[in-house]
Parts: sequence; structure tokens; C-alpha cells
Amino acid sequence: MADSETTSVIETPFDAALSERYLVYALSTITARSLPDVRDGLKPVHRRLLWAMRLLKLDPAGGAGGTLARRERNTTPYKKSARVVGDVIGKYHPHGDQSVYDAMVRLAQDFALRYPLVDGQGNFGNIDGDNAAAYRYTEARLTAVAAQLMAGLDEGTVAYRPTYNGEDDEPEIFPGLFPNLLANGASGIAVGMATSIPPHNVRELADAAAALIDDRRLDDRALLQFVRGPDFPTGGVLIDDEDMVAKAYVSGRGSFRIRAKIEKVSEKGGGWHLLVSEIPYGVQKGKLIEQIAGLIGDKKLPILADVRDESAEDLRIILEPRSRTVDPALLEESLYRLTDLETRFPLNLNVLDKERTPGVMSLKEVLLAWLDFQFDVLVNRLLHRMAKIDDRLELVAGFLIAFLNLDRIIAIIRSEDEPKPVMIAEFGLTDRQAEAILNMRLRTLRRLEEAELAKERAALTKEREELARLVGSRERQKTRLKRDLEAMRERFGDDRRTAIRPEAATARTEIDWSQMIEKEPITVMLSQRGWVRAMKGHAALGEVAEMKWREGDGPFIHFHAQTTDRLALFASNGRVYTLAADKLPGARGFGEPVRLFIDLEAEVDIVALLLLRPDMKLLIASSDGRGFVATGEAVLGETRKGKQLVNLRPSARVAVIRRIPDGADAVVAIGENRKMLVFPLSELPELGRGQGVTLQRYRDGGLSDAIAVRMADGLSWTLGGETGRTRTEGDLNAWRAARGAAGRMPPIGFPRDNRFE
Repeated sequence: MADSETTSVIETPFDAALSERYLVYALSTITARSLPDVRDGLKPVHRRLLWAMRLLKLDPAGGAGGTLARRERNTTPYKKSARVVGDVIGKYHPHGDQSVYDAMVRLAQDFALRYPLVDGQGNFGNIDGDNAAAYRYTEARLTAVAAQLMAGLDEGTVAYRPTYNGEDDEPEIFPGLFPNLLANGASGIAVGMATSIPPHNVRELADAAAALIDDRRLDDRALLQFVRGPDFPTGGVLIDDEDMVAKAYVSGRGSFRIRAKIEKVSEKGGGWHLLVSEIPYGVQKGKLIEQIAGLIGDKKLPILADVRDESAEDLRIILEPRSRTVDPALLEESLYRLTDLETRFPLNLNVLDKERTPGVMSLKEVLLAWLDFQFDVLVNRLLHRMAKIDDRLELVAGFLIAFLNLDRIIAIIRSEDEPKPVMIAEFGLTDRQAEAILNMRLRTLRRLEEAELAKERAALTKEREELARLVGSRERQKTRLKRDLEAMRERFGDDRRTAIRPEAATARTEIDWSQMIEKEPITVMLSQRGWVRAMKGHAALGEVAEMKWREGDGPFIHFHAQTTDRLALFASNGRVYTLAADKLPGARGFGEPVRLFIDLEAEVDIVALLLLRPDMKLLIASSDGRGFVATGEAVLGETRKGKQLVNLRPSARVAVIRRIPDGADAVVAIGENRKMLVFPLSELPELGRGQGVTLQRYRDGGLSDAIAVRMADGLSWTLGGETGRTRTEGDLNAWRAARGAAGRMPPIGFPRDNRFE
């Protein structure tokens, strides 16, 4: 016993065993779970669900199931979903009951499938995102589309295989003439690959297939004359242009931009509101309304006042603007940008071909693979019918022999203990013919029956000849398939639900996001240690001084602003950062470190924080005496990392950031050596980034401060003490020289810290 147990142990490297087993799992997931078949567009779980429902006689015509009274009323019986799920997991698909039921629920949802395959009775979920009731509470039957998809299963069209336990058989594929893969779409995630196929319109698919039957050389772009794009069950608007759609279908990969259907509805008195009647595919209405309500609650969309759900049988979402003066196009575009009223649906035509090999196909390749399969199904159906006719003709020929020799046949039956061999030998009958004659009922032995048999043989012979011609002629098969396609198109085709409006993308409204922020006055305060906060209202200087600061900290920069403003923070390393005023922390407490909002190293100092205006001009100067002029637009940097504005030489730092006032025509610079220089502002270049040019020459030290002034107004500075008095030097010609000069001592009384402010 021990020896037998020992020999059953196989030693193998762990990595080899793991890779081998994982590969088996991956292949199983790809071929038997996650990817649909290009021929019927179904995954195994869906195919087994429909097959089990067919065997339960849940076809849309009612079948033979139910009581006599029910059949007489010509009503279709439903069966509990629990019964269907039980049969599926017990006979065909040994997986979890909840996963099988979830797959069944999706087949019944008219907002999930363009052409539902299951007719559900009870709560099968809704577009709000509510789940279906448990399978013990719901009932189901097949739809006419599902019946069409399975048509021909009893006519020798496809092969069958044993179920997982070998007790039953199941079809390998469904043969029905319905383009389910593209009509209903599919999605799934396998190991290392995925599929995502949107639904399409059956009329368009049928027209494209008919065109391919006539000319297989048509390319994908030619097919787009018929298949104009996805057609989602929830409608919506496709806004991609023809080139984008064509690229996706030609390559088999891409995405489609889908918008909700929104229209402006005028009200009495001049008011208006927006009505959403269709939403993008896959978006849950309940979560969408929560998303829009969140924008209103967080004041991220102040031009929107309210959202209401007035849906009944039809979807109806009302969006109320803040006022009638709001631009409807701006509100609509803002909603597209900020909510799921505009989404992207991916296209990945990754399917299993007839050899069960996964691969990405183009639109043409998918349709051709489906058509080739339908030609095979047609031939198989014809051959199966011909075999049935041959069997019947054999029996009819035997019956005619019996009628021609009726007396002798009766005599043989009456006189012989084993009449079959005697009949076969005397009349040249086959075993089947002799057996059929012996099983004939006496009441069929009428003269009229002989004429009927002759007529039947002639009809069957004629039908067989027509079938043989059809099997042998590809052109006849094309005509037959096109005729069947047209019948399918007329039965199941409907109007397109998803509108196609590529012009909507090109006519997008540019959004001023400042309008999305409620404008309120604030006072921005930055401490010496880099803590920032914003107090509501415009505070006076005394109020700022009385604010509480962290121990060892104090006020550094403060100014009045609005919540819609952008702020520019300049660092000593030459980088500039943009802050949104509405994102600043409130004035309760000490605020927050500004470094939480931007990527600013701890060893880098803050030089300035000021209001950012695109049309403003700034005087930028470094400690080594180089500088330039920059515009407000040039210093804008929206990312956390900001942007490099000043290229500094080693050991230099940004020393001066000052706004250039209107009308300024001169620059006044003063060095750490207390030498002052005045030169024309026009001598400074305007740069978006750089080192600039030399402002002032120093023998020792560097630049202390610089300012732009109007030469005619002179230079003013604040005197020391608590008086707040200022002094003005009206004539600056004594200090005027060429840019880059050394300068001379400043006017008497100029501040000892060498700062202009």
C-alpha cells in the first residue's frame, strides 16, 4: 500500500507545475467562459440558458407545455427562474447559481440588450440600477428573437456534444439566422484579453450582410454606408465623426463617444429647463442623478439650481438652471464635462472564430465569418431535408409495391410465420419497407390511398431535385440566403434609436470654469512659515493683524480676492505655481501648509503670492541682478509641479516679483551695496522663461530690490515710525543711467533696509 501511494506522487518543479495549470485555467476562461463565438454571439452560459429554456418548452408560442385550458387560450406559459437556473447548473453549466441567474437577468433587460433573448415576468431590475428580485420570485420564457436564434437545431444544422457529466447532449453552437454578436453586443474579461462589443441595428446589419453576399470584396468603409455606428437600447447621441468610427471598425479597436439626449424646454414667463430623455448606455439613472445632485450640493456647478426625476415609463430628468439668463449651451456642455451624461463606450472586437481561436476582427471579418457559417447551416439544412425525403421516398415506394400486390401481400402475411423475409425476397423490398408495410393499419388499405402515395412521391421527387440544385449552386444559395435575410430584417428590424450627430463634437462650447464657482469675496493670508488660509469677506489690515497665528509664526502676505480668482505663488528657485482661490482652506484654525497643494521643497522659500491676471505684467529679478518682464499668461502653471519661470545661475535666487503698474516707463534698482540705478523699462525684454538681462552691476553683493515706476511721478517710500507718512523724490534724473551701470547712493532718508516697500 505504501509503495502504491509513493508511486502516485510525481515530483516536478513548482514553477513548471504552476505555469502548466495556470495555462489550462487561462485557456478555459478564454474559450469557455468570457469570449463570445463569432457565429452566434453567445458565451457558453448564455447558450446553455437558452437551450435549457427550449427543452422546458418556454418558447414564445407556448409549445406543448401547460394545461389544455392554457393551450386553448393560446397563452405562453412562464416558468420560475429558479427552475431554469436549476436545470442549467444541474445539467449543463456547473457554476454558481447567482452567476447563472445574473446572466439570465441581463438577457431579459431591454435597457441592456438591444434585442432581449428572455421575456421576464416580475422584477428583473431597472435602469435606475436596482437589482432584480431573487430567482424564486421571477418567471421567464424565451423571446421570438431567441427562437429565431435557435431555429434549425432539429434539422441537422450543427453538431452536438456531451454535457460535462455525459448524461445529455447540448449544441455546440446555435444556427439561427440572426446576427446576435453585433445586434446585442458582448462584454467580458478573460485572462490577458477582453472583449467589448456595442449593440447595433438589425436592419443595418442585414443590409450590410446582403451587400457582402453580392460582393465579398467590399471593404469596411463601404460597409459603413449600411452600419453607421452602434445603436444602443437606451438611445443617446453618437458624436464621433465618420473617420473616428471608420478607424474603430477597420481595426476592431477604438471607442465611441455617447451623449445623453438633452433638449431645451421653454416655460411660460420666459423661463426654461433642460429635459434629459435618453442617457448613455450602461449609465445607471439613479447614480447619474446623485452625481448631478452632488455637483449642486458642492457648489461645483452654480449655474444649475435643481435636478428632478420625473420618469415613469419613459425616462425624464429635469434640470433647472439658476436663472433664465444662464446660457443653455454652457450648462449643457458643463454637464457633459462633469457628469456621465457623456461617456465613452470601448470597442474591442475580440471573439472566438469557428476554430475556437480568439482574435480581434474588423467589422467586415465579423460579418463574413457569420455569413460563411450561415451558408454552412443552409447546406446542412438542405442535406438534412434531402435525407429525410430519401427516407420517405423509400417508404412510399414500398407502400406502392404493397398496393400493386395487395392480395399477395395479404396472403403472405396470413400464411407465413415470418412474412418479412418472404416479402423481401419476392418483391425486392428493403428491411425498412417490409417493416413499414407490416405496420400498416387496415384502414389505410383503400384505393384512394394509392393515388395519394403516388402524388406524394411526385411532390417529394420534385422537392428533392430543387434541393439538389440548390446544394450544387452557390448562386442559388446566395439568393436563398438574401431572401431569408430580408424576411428576418422585416420581422425583427426597427428604427435606429441612437442618433448620429458628429457636428455636436465640433460645436463644443468653451467653458469659462470661473463661472462654475460661486463668486464670493475673501481675504487671502499667507504666514511667514508658509501656512495659507482664506477668510470670508474683505478684512481690514487690523483684522489680519489680530488673527491667531501658530507659535513662532506671523503674517507675511495678505490681500483681497474673490473665490473665482487664480493666485500665483513664486518660489526662490524660479518656479511659479497656480492656486485656485476657492480651494484654499478656511480661516478657522491656522489654515494648512501651502506645500500640501503644490510640490514645493521644504528648503525653498516663498518670494511672493499675488492675484493672477492674464493681462498683467510683472518685473522679475534674481539676486545676481538679472531680470526680465513676464506676462500673467506666461506664469500660469496649473499642475502641482508648477512651471520653471526663471533660469537661475548657481547660488542665485529669485529676489523680486513686482507688478508693473500701468503707465510705468522706468525701472529703479538698488543693490545690497546701497547703490541705486534708474533706467528705461523698455530696455528689459519680455520673456516666457529665461535668465533675463543685467539690471545693475555690483562689485560686492547683489540685488536688494527693484520696482517699476513712472519717471514723471518720481519715487516714493514710507518713512519709519507709526505716522505712516511717505516721502517722494520727484526728480530721478540724477540716478538715471544705462542699464547695467553701477548707480549711486540713494536719496537722503531712503530706508536702511534697501527696500522700496
